[in-house]
Amino acid sequence: MKKKDYCQVHQVHINTEEFKKRANEISGLSELFKVLADETRTKIIYLLSLKELCTCDLSEILGITLPSVSHHLRLLKAFRIVKYRREGKTVFYSLADKHIMDLINVAKEHFEEFLEE
Repeated sequence: MKKKDYCQVHQVHINTEEFKKRANEISGLSELFKVLADETRTKIIYLLSLKELCTCDLSEILGITLPSVSHHLRLLKAFRIVKYRREGKTVFYSLADKHIMDLINVAKEHFEEFLEE
């Protein structure tokens, strides 16, 4: 017989009000993870952690069109993950905040451990 992976009897063991407040502390955070869920955007972030790059560089490295690169960068700018500067007709992008790489590195370590199992 298959065991169920949930409580068979509904019985709350804690005062849930404190945990409801704590859960609200991270409201909206899932939006950031949705942005990071796209592999192309994650690659862009990783590449920009290595060096400031222009849109043409990113297009060539990732093998995608300039409009596609621009689309991803617009979303990353909206979340203040990347910033840009103009140099003549060229636009260079870099990370706006190094904290995002902490998330990427922890996720990378977790993924590598998962692959080793």
